[in-house]
Amino acid sequence: MAREVPAVSRALNILELFLDVPTLSAPDIAARLRLPRTTVHELLTTLVGRHYLVAVPGQPTRYRLGVRLFQLGGVFAQNLDLIREAQEVADETAAACGETVQVGVLEGDQVLYIARAESTHPVRMVSTVGRLLPAHCTGLGKVLLAGLPPEELDELFPDDRELVTMTANSIASPDRLREEIARTRETGLGHDDAESNDAVHCVAAGVHDHTGALVASMSISVPSPRWDDDVRDRLGDLVRERAGVLSARLGHLV
Repeated sequence: MAREVPAVSRALNILELFLDVPTLSAPDIAARLRLPRTTVHELLTTLVGRHYLVAVPGQPTRYRLGVRLFQLGGVFAQNLDLIREAQEVADETAAACGETVQVGVLEGDQVLYIARAESTHPVRMVSTVGRLLPAHCTGLGKVLLAGLPPEELDELFPDDRELVTMTANSIASPDRLREEIARTRETGLGHDDAESNDAVHCVAAGVHDHTGALVASMSISVPSPRWDDDVRDRLGDLVRERAGVLSARLGHLV
């Protein structure tokens, strides 16, 4: 079983003291945490050096929270906004089409599902928020991979890599994946033709933030008995439109 690192725990304990008071001195911290003053001074030196704490102007022996925590909090807030908006748009989209809608982000070479809305049909695909799947096996993942620079894609999928397959339809080679990514870039849509689940098809489109960066993708999934070319085209148009709605909520201007 993994164990906690004492020095890291002590540093975090120091930061958490500032949840209750705006400024503290080294003796205050040592007394509250019952730590030796030399240990506290070493930890404070590190935290100040990394900008997690800063000396109070005019009071060099007192400390307050630093800019690095503000930066981390900003990133956390952005992610919360994405998740909240993604769930709302997913719910609206599922209500419009009656099928399962998912939103995912790229984590290395995998897709992390951050929002879902279930189909209203009796036969439906059950998905799970927080699940990770190989990006090359999903429509969501293909859209996200298509947004990577070519050198980053090559680093993730070198020529000699053997790709994990989830069904008989899964892409098994980097060359085949690059062909699929090229089509995805051209059309703006990613498809999963029973590649992650042999009974499910899906179509996905990209979601952009206020900077224009590709930050997520949205998919609509349909069990194979309800899938045909007309459904593929109709839901492709819908997911492109709805991904655009989510992008607009994140501040993206076309």
